Amino acid sequence: MPEFKRESIDYDVVIVGGGPAGLSSAIRLKQIDPNLQVVILEKGSEVGAHILSGAVLDPRGLDKLLPNWREKDTPIKTLVSDDKFYLLGPAGGIRLPNLLMPPLMSNEGNYIVSMSQVCRWLSKEAEELGVEIFPGMACSELIYGNLNELKGVIAGEFGKNADGKPGPLYEPGMEVNGKYIFLAEGVRGSLSKQIISKYNLSKGSDVPKYGIGLKEVWEINSENHKKGQVLHTMGWPLGNSTGGGSFVYHAENNRLYIGFVVHLNYSNPYLFPYKEFQRFKHHPMIKKILEGGKRIEYGARAISEGGIQSIPKMAFPGGVLLGCSAGLVNVPRIKGNHNAMLSGISAAESVYEALQSGRANDELKEYEDKIKTGVVFKDLLPVKNVKPLWSRFGLFLGIMFGALDMWFANIFGVNLFGTVKHKCADYSTLKNSSNSKIINYAKADGKISFDRLENVSFSGTSHSDDQPSHLILKDQSVPINYNLPNYDEPAQRYCPAGVYEIVREGDSSEVRFQINYQNCVHCKTCDIKDPSQNITWKTPQGGEGPNYSHM
Repeated sequence: MPEFKRESIDYDVVIVGGGPAGLSSAIRLKQIDPNLQVVILEKGSEVGAHILSGAVLDPRGLDKLLPNWREKDTPIKTLVSDDKFYLLGPAGGIRLPNLLMPPLMSNEGNYIVSMSQVCRWLSKEAEELGVEIFPGMACSELIYGNLNELKGVIAGEFGKNADGKPGPLYEPGMEVNGKYIFLAEGVRGSLSKQIISKYNLSKGSDVPKYGIGLKEVWEINSENHKKGQVLHTMGWPLGNSTGGGSFVYHAENNRLYIGFVVHLNYSNPYLFPYKEFQRFKHHPMIKKILEGGKRIEYGARAISEGGIQSIPKMAFPGGVLLGCSAGLVNVPRIKGNHNAMLSGISAAESVYEALQSGRANDELKEYEDKIKTGVVFKDLLPVKNVKPLWSRFGLFLGIMFGALDMWFANIFGVNLFGTVKHKCADYSTLKNSSNSKIINYAKADGKISFDRLENVSFSGTSHSDDQPSHLILKDQSVPINYNLPNYDEPAQRYCPAGVYEIVREGDSSEVRFQINYQNCVHCKTCDIKDPSQNITWKTPQGGEGPNYSHM
C-alpha cells in the first residue's frame, strides 16, 4: 500500500465511543474545566445509532452527573411502577415473590428508557458544554509513543476496496492524539481487545464471560399496555442447563421493549439464540401482550457477564477502559448504564487531577482506585457469584444459591461463598455435534415471530459492498474443515443477523463458508463464541452498521 500522509490534531482527552460512559466522561470534564479540549469519536452514523440496551435505568449515575436532569426536557419519562419476576414453564409460569429478592434487585425509583434516545440527549448536553463530537468516525488503529504508551487513534479512514487496497476515493483518516485516551467502545470493543492483550491487562483476572441480548421494540394495543411495568422471566424455553432469561418493559406511548438473553456458555451447538427468542414470544403470557401489536425495531448485542472476577486492569499507559469495555455490568440486575456513567465521571475527575499536575500519557492508577473503592464495586461485589453459581449448578440450584449469597452479602457485607470462579471461557463450552441433540424450531408466523433476515431489516443496518469485510478469519479453512464436522458450524446459529452461512454448491457435496458482512449488527457474538477463536470483529467504515432509533 502506498504511503498516505495523515493530518493530525491534538486534544487533552480523546474519547472513543459515544455511549453513556464516553458521554458522561466528556460532560464531567467540561463541567470541571471548560477550557479542556475534549473530543468524542463515535463510529455510528449519529450518537445513539449503535446503542442497544434493555433498559431500566438506575439514575444514580445521572444524578451525580446532572443533578437537575429531572427539570430538563429529557427522554427519561417512565418511572417503574410494577416489578414482577416469573419462572416460566411451556404453558404457564410461577411468580416469584418480590420479598424473596434482596433489596438490591428492586427497580423502585428506576426508569424504563431507550438508551439510544438517552445518549442522543446527553450528546446535546455535551455539545452545549463545548465537547466536540464527530459521528461516523470509526477508530481503526491505535497510535503508540516512544515509551510504548498509547497516545492517539487513527479515525475516519474510508474508501478501501474489497481487497483492502485504497480505492479511488480513499481517505487515510486523521491521527487524533490526546494526553489521555478513554476507550468507551462497549462490550468486546476492537481497540479495547487489542489494549487488553498488549498490556496484559487481564493477568490475574478470571476469564471474561458474555451473553447475547436480542431485543425488539413493539407498539402494542392500549388494552395490553401497562405503562411502567417491568417483567423478567427465567426458565422456559431454555431449561435448567442453559442460562438466560427475558425482559418485557412497558414504556410510554404504548411502546414495549421485549428482549431475550442467552448466556454464551451454552453447550449444545444446535442451540439457536435468535429462535429461542422467537419461541419465547409464543408463550401464552407473552403472546397475549403482543397480539394485535406491531414490531417496529430489532437489534442484538453481546453483554458482559463476568462480573468483578473478570474485570481486567482498567488503567494502562496513556488511557483507561470505561463502562462495558471494562465489564462493569451488574448481571442479575441486567444493568450496566449507571456504572458506565459513574466510571466516566471517575475517569474525568482522575484525568483532570493528572493534567493539573502536568502529567500526560501515563497510567491513571487513581482512576482504578476510584472504581474499586467507590460505588461501582460496591454495586458489583454483592452479586459477584450469581453468574458462576448459575453456570455450575443450573437454573434451579444456581439461582437458589445465588439468592442466598446476595442476601448474605446484603445483611453481613460479605459473600457467603467467597469468590466463585468461572469454570472456562465461553468459546470452549460447546459439545461435539455428534453428541448433541438437534433442536427443532417452529417456523416463524410473521405476526409474533419473524424470520431472522426479515428482522435484520428492522435494525436499519447498512454496509457498503465494496469495502473489506470487517469480520476477519485467521484461517480460511477452519469453518469447513474443523467447525463443520465437529460442531455443525455454530456460526450459522449463534449470529443474530444471518451473517454466516454454509452454502452447498448445487447438487454436489462441496460446501463453502460465506460471510454476509453487510448484515452485521455489530453484536460481536462471533468474536466471543467461535469455538476455534478464528473470527475477529473489527470496526468497519464509520457510519456503517445498525441505525437504531429506540433501542
